[in-house]
Amino acid sequence: MRTFGQSAIVVLTIFLCFPDRISTAQGYMTGGGSEKIDFQWPQGRKMGLSFTFDDARLTQIDNGIPLFDKYGVKATFYVSMENLVQRLEEWREAAGNGHEIGNHSLLHPCTVNYGWAPEAQLESFTIERMMTDLDSANTVIQKLLGIHPVSFAYPCGQTYVGIGVNTRSYVPVVASKFESGRLWLSERPVDPAHCDMSQLTGMELDGKSFEQIKVLIDYAKERGDWLILAGHEIGEEEGQASLLSTIEAVCRYALDSTNGIWIDNVHNIASYIKEKRGQKPFSELPLYKSPLYPVDQRVEDLLSRMTLEEKIGQLNMPGVHAQPLGNDIQSRIDGCRKFTAGTLEKGIGPGGGLMQMRDILGPEGARRQTELNNEFQKIAVNGTRLQIP
Repeated sequence: MRTFGQSAIVVLTIFLCFPDRISTAQGYMTGGGSEKIDFQWPQGRKMGLSFTFDDARLTQIDNGIPLFDKYGVKATFYVSMENLVQRLEEWREAAGNGHEIGNHSLLHPCTVNYGWAPEAQLESFTIERMMTDLDSANTVIQKLLGIHPVSFAYPCGQTYVGIGVNTRSYVPVVASKFESGRLWLSERPVDPAHCDMSQLTGMELDGKSFEQIKVLIDYAKERGDWLILAGHEIGEEEGQASLLSTIEAVCRYALDSTNGIWIDNVHNIASYIKEKRGQKPFSELPLYKSPLYPVDQRVEDLLSRMTLEEKIGQLNMPGVHAQPLGNDIQSRIDGCRKFTAGTLEKGIGPGGGLMQMRDILGPEGARRQTELNNEFQKIAVNGTRLQIP
């Protein structure tokens, strides 16, 4: 005879071995991107525009943020810890003024081809190590700034760990932990109707004149896209630096209402796009719902979150003829709804399943049986605390 724990592990392991499918936005670009669904920006605007900067470079504090604050423009800064702690009070003030602080990893791992130190080479990382790195960076930012980042920028724009035949994408890690992930040195702005939030294209701002950026703005405006500009240092010096004169010219141009540009940080625009596409607001996946973790670890995490009532409910799978569900067909169907939601009887949480639906709905045919089963599944997945199918 199985103990409760053994039975629950069997049931929950079956559930976790079949992760939910990821739904995508309806429609696809065709003809090499020549056709696309019309995306409606707020207040009749024609495009979105975001300034983003990596590494918490000191010139961002000294030169960039005062300029953005002058124009009331909110930017996104993906911070590196070594630079962050050098000007901690200024970064706290920037966050308080509405600038977004994003995660840029703890060790800033990049490819061995760039000559990175061994401890920060992507080729030596595993998915598990990357998960730990990103969690650690979030923890540090939370502790230092009181902010839980929802935006991420891939260091060096690289999205993999491992080497050769063992190379694996860590995009799924980013998708499970962040509302968005920004790439680097991309070729085109973001198509808001179809974009993968975990792989947003970031276009180089460093070293570019206003005229060069204006070309990108015009392209994005014509297509109704979201232009995400990505830079590093902020000043007039040569090298990996975004020019103050360019940034100021873009701010002034974007703030002219006749140009139809929504300029804002990444989170604000990303959350609007998700809402417009009918998607739920971002929330980080709990461990038990993430297919990135081993099944036994996910089972233990889920069990640790369950109340006694929820555990009892998951061990129940009655036949629909059971007396507590009702005496006639309609009352039994209503009882099944309540049992699935965990509201039928006190002390019994959301149920683990139902049997013998065919017996009471036989005359109504397979279609009606399927419709009801889908309804019950929707209640379980969308209407209960832990969303166990």
